[in-house]
Amino acid sequence: MAGYIEDRWLTKRPDPQTGKRRRTDLWGRGKRYKVAGIPGVRAKSFHAAGDAKKWLAKASSTKAEGKWVDPRDGQILLEDFIVQKWWPAAEYPPSSRQSVRSRVWRHIIPFIGHLQLLEVEYEALKEWKQELLKRLAPKSAQAVWAHLSTILEAARKAKRIPENPCREHKELKPEAGEASKAKAWSRETVAGIREGLPDWLRVMPDLGVGIGVRQGEALGIAEEDFDWETEEVFIRRQLRVDEHGRFYLCLPKGRKTRRAPLAPEVSARIRAYLAAHPPVEVTLPWQDPEEPVTDQEAKQRKPRTVRLLVTMPTGDPVHSDNFNRTYWKPALEHAGVITRLDRSTLPEVSWHRPKKTYGDTREHGFHCCRHTYASVNLGAGENPVVVAEWMGHASVRVTLEVYGHMVPGAVQRGKLAIGSFFEPPENPLGKILPQDSLEAAVARWATDMSLVGAGVGVKRCLNKQFKRVDFVEEPETSNGVAGEAPKSL
Repeated sequence: MAGYIEDRWLTKRPDPQTGKRRRTDLWGRGKRYKVAGIPGVRAKSFHAAGDAKKWLAKASSTKAEGKWVDPRDGQILLEDFIVQKWWPAAEYPPSSRQSVRSRVWRHIIPFIGHLQLLEVEYEALKEWKQELLKRLAPKSAQAVWAHLSTILEAARKAKRIPENPCREHKELKPEAGEASKAKAWSRETVAGIREGLPDWLRVMPDLGVGIGVRQGEALGIAEEDFDWETEEVFIRRQLRVDEHGRFYLCLPKGRKTRRAPLAPEVSARIRAYLAAHPPVEVTLPWQDPEEPVTDQEAKQRKPRTVRLLVTMPTGDPVHSDNFNRTYWKPALEHAGVITRLDRSTLPEVSWHRPKKTYGDTREHGFHCCRHTYASVNLGAGENPVVVAEWMGHASVRVTLEVYGHMVPGAVQRGKLAIGSFFEPPENPLGKILPQDSLEAAVARWATDMSLVGAGVGVKRCLNKQFKRVDFVEEPETSNGVAGEAPKSL
């Protein structure tokens, strides 16, 4: 076993004359027994020899297994670890850093930041979770829990704690409330919202409902992204704002560009808007508004110039928070979607009252335009795979999970299928046949053959719908050249 125990109060070698070990200068001072010699493990001293032996055995075995964690490294306070180690190295998009920092500094540090990393265990997490749910909705509490788990996972990888307690005790994770289904707006509601916006912003719901873009994509779309001849629009970028309020451009969510069809009516509205409000040319940094330090960063963040479709009357890009607070919510009120709170009933608080003018309106955000786009397409019977591509979803599974309830006829088809299962079976003999009888075997064979035939028909239908081609070996012609069909055909 690697490592040894050293008695710091006595010399290593005995006196040649007396044969006994002599006292060192440390006799009677400090801890006597020092454990050292384990590769990659710092030495540690103890008062009792028994404690030193136990620590040596544990350290040697866990080091051999690759799970060694020095408890002294885990004695750093959680707050100090966050401020000094985790946050400076955290890699979040510039637009997300402010929200992440706000959650960590408001909901984690004030309540468990005084604990050492090793003290963040089951009981501490349980109490913190209970306090968290008193202040936040379950979904928001889940987001804060995820941030704490990320912090503790970084501490585990840094060999400061043996396990991530958030993962070890995942049963404590706040449970999300009942998932709300995506809601679409009616034509009248969209028209009312559009009327409630100033004329230079009325194209926003047209973009959201007409081509299914997200808010950042709508604010970052440019005139050159439209192909009027092929009636297509290319979603290449989005407009974002960092924690300091600086604008920048980046790829759409998921770093996926895409294209979507442009209906003639939507095209006409956008063209009319461009005629009344010419696009404005702006130059903004790409990916990150911070000044580059290296040549590689300078290359990645090289500013790009685009002719933005939607800008402020001053020609500046539109800040998403300002759009939501100043223009979008009054437009929702104009359409009768939300109503103002009675300010006389609000409690006296220190934060600004204008933020609570309408209460919680997250479910009525600009994203509802995107829900309406999906609803209209799926309601018309459009292929969910195609809709997923138009909307930029990672897979069709996302589309079906969010908008599956909007697919027309889904419930009726299921009811018909189950109902047909319970219909009396066709039995030419008019009686119940014993399962092991010859007549029953013949009847089952006939049923199986009919099902096979039905399956072949379904397969042909699917192949035709999705345009799948079975790859077969090309026959040789009479000339011996593959790929040329015989003239007789």
